[in-house]
Amino acid sequence: MSKTSKKAAAAGRKERIEALRRAEQARERRNRVITLTLSTVIVAGLIGWGVYAINSANEKEERQAAEEKKPVRGEKSWDAKKLTQNHVKEAVDYPMNPPVGGDHHQAWMTCDGTVYTKAVANENAVHSLEHGAVWVTYNTKAAEADVKALADKVSRTPYTLMSPVEDQSGAIMLSAWGHQLTVDEASDARVEQFFTKYVQGAQTPEPGAACANGLTGA
Repeated sequence: MSKTSKKAAAAGRKERIEALRRAEQARERRNRVITLTLSTVIVAGLIGWGVYAINSANEKEERQAAEEKKPVRGEKSWDAKKLTQNHVKEAVDYPMNPPVGGDHHQAWMTCDGTVYTKAVANENAVHSLEHGAVWVTYNTKAAEADVKALADKVSRTPYTLMSPVEDQSGAIMLSAWGHQLTVDEASDARVEQFFTKYVQGAQTPEPGAACANGLTGA
């Protein structure tokens, strides 16, 4: 092969190498652009989701705060200052049934979403109310389906307890410290409102006190 041919061949190889290098550089640039674009989309999505989650949480808190301020239609209330909080050993004669406060036994009924199928002592249940629990009670006037629905709700809700009280006036009654509501059905919208307002609500004399590790029935 002549020197001219060799030079031409070398020049051709060099040109092909340069062309391949340029093509590789172009692919790398495209890949960087794609990666950057995808990263931007992902980050934007994460930011958008974060903002949505924060806004949703804020809206939920605002709705709950609004519900807590609204009065529960038909509820009875007692002056909290007149509901004494002494620990006693003897039975207490409460002016309301079920009781919503007053002197009580030192031990509380476990109220960590606890459903009792037998009656519990008023004096122990009142101590649970002092800790911020809502006490759901019912008698034979309540429909079986309503009792089951309320039991399901209580079992999913910390700081609540449920038990039968046969001599109460209403079919279904909800009690918190100083407050009480009577309803005929578990589907009554005021049940959810009462839970929202009074489970560890502002009426609680001892907020944050335990509902676990108390008495568990007879």
